[in-house]
Amino acid sequence: MSQKIIHSEGFKIVNRYFESLGNTPFGFQVKTWDRYMLGYSGMVIAPTGFGKTFSVFMAVLIDYMNHPQRYQKGLKLLWITPLRSLAKDLARAMQTAIDDIGLDWIVQVRNGDTDPKIRAQQTKAMPDILLVTPESLHLLLAQKQRDKYFKNIRCITVDEWHELIGNKRGVMVELALSYLKYKYKDLQIWGITATIGNLDQAMDVLLPAAKTSVQIIAKEKKKIAIRSIYPDKVELLPWAGHLGGNLVNQVVPIILESKSTILFTNTRSQSELWYQLLLQAHPDFAGQIALHHSSVDAHIREWIEENLSSGKLKAVVSTSSLDLGVDFKPVDTVIQIGSSKGVARFMQRAGRSGHSPFETSIIYFVPTHSLELIEVAALKEAVKTRTIENRDPMVQSFDVLVQFMVTIALGGGFQSTELHQIVARTHAFHYMEDEEWQWCMYFITAGGKIGKRYEEFHKVVQDNDGNWIIKNRRIALLHRLNIGAIVGDAMMRVKFLSGGYIGMIEEYFISKLKKGERFNLAGRILELVMVKDMTVFVKNSSGKAITPSWLGGRLPLSSNLSHFLRKKLAEAISPDNTEKELRFLAPLIQKQQSLSAVPNESQFLVEHIKTREGHHLFFYPLEGRLIHEVMAALVAYRISKRYPISFSMAMNDYGFELYSDKEIQLDHAQLTEVLSRENLMQDVISSINSAEMASRKFRDIAVISGLVIQNYPGTQQNNKSLQASSGIIFRVLMDHDPDNLLLKQAFTEVFNQQLEEYRLIKAFERINNSQIIYTFAEEYTPLSFPIKVDSLRQSLSSEALIERIQRMEHANKSKRGRRK
Repeated sequence: MSQKIIHSEGFKIVNRYFESLGNTPFGFQVKTWDRYMLGYSGMVIAPTGFGKTFSVFMAVLIDYMNHPQRYQKGLKLLWITPLRSLAKDLARAMQTAIDDIGLDWIVQVRNGDTDPKIRAQQTKAMPDILLVTPESLHLLLAQKQRDKYFKNIRCITVDEWHELIGNKRGVMVELALSYLKYKYKDLQIWGITATIGNLDQAMDVLLPAAKTSVQIIAKEKKKIAIRSIYPDKVELLPWAGHLGGNLVNQVVPIILESKSTILFTNTRSQSELWYQLLLQAHPDFAGQIALHHSSVDAHIREWIEENLSSGKLKAVVSTSSLDLGVDFKPVDTVIQIGSSKGVARFMQRAGRSGHSPFETSIIYFVPTHSLELIEVAALKEAVKTRTIENRDPMVQSFDVLVQFMVTIALGGGFQSTELHQIVARTHAFHYMEDEEWQWCMYFITAGGKIGKRYEEFHKVVQDNDGNWIIKNRRIALLHRLNIGAIVGDAMMRVKFLSGGYIGMIEEYFISKLKKGERFNLAGRILELVMVKDMTVFVKNSSGKAITPSWLGGRLPLSSNLSHFLRKKLAEAISPDNTEKELRFLAPLIQKQQSLSAVPNESQFLVEHIKTREGHHLFFYPLEGRLIHEVMAALVAYRISKRYPISFSMAMNDYGFELYSDKEIQLDHAQLTEVLSRENLMQDVISSINSAEMASRKFRDIAVISGLVIQNYPGTQQNNKSLQASSGIIFRVLMDHDPDNLLLKQAFTEVFNQQLEEYRLIKAFERINNSQIIYTFAEEYTPLSFPIKVDSLRQSLSSEALIERIQRMEHANKSKRGRRK
């Protein structure tokens, strides 16, 4: 570290500010301030709660106080955050620090929740620091006076970079950074991230070909205490979805003993359910607990965040909507309901508790069925060894690129050669060929081969100076309304008949409800009165209600957690095991061993189970639901090639089932062939309807690229219409323009994201190098039972499901009795 920073006036002022708070700066913060002053760009990596924000934010303040002549009036620091809820807390923390230090800088937020009056003020005069989402930044780039906004900018910070790098919003950030860096040569760019597996690559994506860049890693480590909640007795036949609710009486005392608690769930449905469970178990929680997820109205979310920060709320039930952000200081406890599905996500959530860097973050794990206790053991080892998932960056996302090109054309135009250079500098498009760039130009100016006859696809035109611009006002309006890379299922506004907005619900859920039926949203029980356009009108109600399910709610199990799961399952059979979770599960593991087998790390288990209903094959790759979905289709296809038989399929994160009412004639040798690595991807393509999957993917690509318009002034196309419109275009392209880059992208995304081709190949390589254990049983085993229950859940109501499960458990007991 240079002595120059320590002796600088700005450093002394900031150091005194830290002393006034009873703190001293961490080493990584001072190093960041030093490197920033020397003109570096870089990336800061530190645990949650250690002041990552102040590392870069204070660096800019110190540099300003040392060299005020370098800074002009207007926007100086642009701060990009992935979540709207992050921005407000960060802005408040920054403004407080600025005021306490005695500067006259103004911090403001600009996103979809910002008051239109404030946005209008910003258009006239930008604040000194502006916090935006990737979408808000692109909307600024689409403004005619964008050069006025950014002309005095000194630094751009990308917060929570690990949350953006693996998706199309990350590509949006890459493109915007490349454009602004090209226009403003002295611009410094900094990323802030929690630990991820591929840090070097994450930095290369953020700062491609940067000459003076640095990676600053905090030496400090956050202590995490993981505590399991155990049921009264182990279920020998576990099944998902009921145990968590049965443990609510053990959760209530934890909340009461804590100052403030966040309960994390993986889905909005689960959060709505747990909010109701807590109120039923402890009615005094009314008014002391709240519900926070992305479908709750923004004003309600803001109220919750403010009251969580001030300590007025005893607990908040949340989804990932509170995963990130400024630490809520009163929160001293975190409770995870069910599996977090990933190591990084679990650590991020644990870090929400224990606001001081020197406090231990306490996180309780509430299993939704007994087998999830193995995941606790797996998580403990992953956290101990700091085995964190990679976030793989996306490349060749041409839908995002053509949207960006139209955005730049809209904000004043571009020269084709210049913009090509800007785009080619990004990691996302450094593989792009000249022909692909020319295709993109052809697409935005003429709509490609199929758009030549339709004027609405002729968006960008060339002016007399050779600039590519947009002249059509309607095209400009529609483009601004549709900027972004998140295409959710059509959401409907939920409002009281008497007035008052509650939140959003997915169209497909409401379509299944009749007038007068009740459902939960934002912790309320609501009765459906009527649906008009894209608005659901309701009134307050009471009694039993349906918990909404949101599509795409299931998180995929990460490969890292899969690895530790297999390891812990193998260890569970050892009588010498000392881990609490595995010892608690000993009766279940012993039952699995007696009925079938417990595979070690070099074995792969397949169970053939014959019941009164028919014949079942259960496979246990422990690779997560998404991979199992592909594996099930593949294995069923390979068996049906050997002899005519059809299967129904079911899967969970641990394995999958193939069920038939016919006898399954498969010996050990044939099973080995069915699980072969040979011709893997060719057979995958034959076993699935890849064209149908690509058609579904193409819906999002069509919306992002502007082929299909989702949002119109005051209205939104519903999901059915979007799929129909994009489906027609998809089929036309398949027949008449098979080389269309957006069409090719749809198939690539199917293989990379849905089929997870690389992970699938690795899984089959592991299976092929394992000893295949093929067992036969006449009753369900502890591993197979939860998969069977999941398959029944698709077709049965909750009451009917419980009855069916009880009959299955009784049948298992009867078979054991007869054998004895």
